[in-house]
Amino acid sequence: MKVKFLDLKTTYLELKSEINEAIKEVLNSGWYILGKNVETFEREFAEYCGVKYCIGVGCGLDALELILKAYKIGTGNEVIVPSNTYIATILAITNVGATPVFVEPDEETYNIDFSKIEEKITKRTRAIIAVHLYGQTADITKIRAICKKYNLPLIEDAAQAHGAEHFGQKAGSLGDAAGFSFYPGKNLGAFGDGGAVTTNNKAIAEYIRIARNYGSKRKYYNLIKGVNSRLDEIQAAILRIKLKYLDKWNKRRNKVAQFYIENLKTNSQHIILPKILVGNKHVWHLFVIRTRERRRLINFLNKHDIGWFIHYPVPPYNQMAYKEMDYLNNEFPLTNKLSNEILSLPMSPHLKKEELEYICGGINSLLKKSTRF
Repeated sequence: MKVKFLDLKTTYLELKSEINEAIKEVLNSGWYILGKNVETFEREFAEYCGVKYCIGVGCGLDALELILKAYKIGTGNEVIVPSNTYIATILAITNVGATPVFVEPDEETYNIDFSKIEEKITKRTRAIIAVHLYGQTADITKIRAICKKYNLPLIEDAAQAHGAEHFGQKAGSLGDAAGFSFYPGKNLGAFGDGGAVTTNNKAIAEYIRIARNYGSKRKYYNLIKGVNSRLDEIQAAILRIKLKYLDKWNKRRNKVAQFYIENLKTNSQHIILPKILVGNKHVWHLFVIRTRERRRLINFLNKHDIGWFIHYPVPPYNQMAYKEMDYLNNEFPLTNKLSNEILSLPMSPHLKKEELEYICGGINSLLKKSTRF
């Protein structure tokens, strides 16, 4: 049996007729940029997240970068951010000229450790970015209290958390503004790049709506120095279809995660399973385990045609793109440890029971016959 890490074709086939019809309507309309589908999706996704405003943009990186610009964050400013995150979060900060200030993760959830944030706040701090990693929100109640204490905007990186909740409140509505990605592999994914900003702040929403379109509110009249970052009509039409199925598919993801948790015969010496923070509704964008014998497990998975991925093998401060940050390498021992131990197993709302049994049975057999593992 072969189990892909992610099979996007299956996602399309399940909704093929609806998606084909939606794309056909866009093509026949002759209107491809900032039309009725973008406007309607923005309204529908804002309602889904429980916020007043949603602005579709070109990608998740653009969403975060535009939020930072809206808050006038730039050169000389610092932004607190988790050290265990995808590089896009960091690129957004450095692209506006600001400096990322890293904070170690919580060892159980891998999200930013709220207890280590305050010690990193300085007079140059202008915002805190809370990344909702792997499908569950950061400990946002405690982070929000810190932001309130120091009068700092709380920005959510919700690129992996479509539909996730914290004490009944959805990601995208937990901070002052949130950036979403609709990259194809996301829980709510387009068939190309796409992103959005959600917020209850009218001024922030208005700035981003203008900035995404060359800084123009009316064609050829530019109010600010903007960018070209617009969610297109075809992607918006696809997202409108898929949004109707998001909760259903997230429930399937929870069933897949529960199967892993109940059927992988693990302990802390072999494999560490993911934990859910109290009050969180996890949507399992990824199912991430930890093992000190990662290379042996990867070799086994490869041999048995089971897909896997590492999210993420190299922390941002160790990337060649940020070689000037090499001096930070020894300051984040837990992040470094995680980068050497984490491994993502196949996770999709379309995984079949027999595929999950094959994965778990194989890993369990390896554990059983291996004294080292």
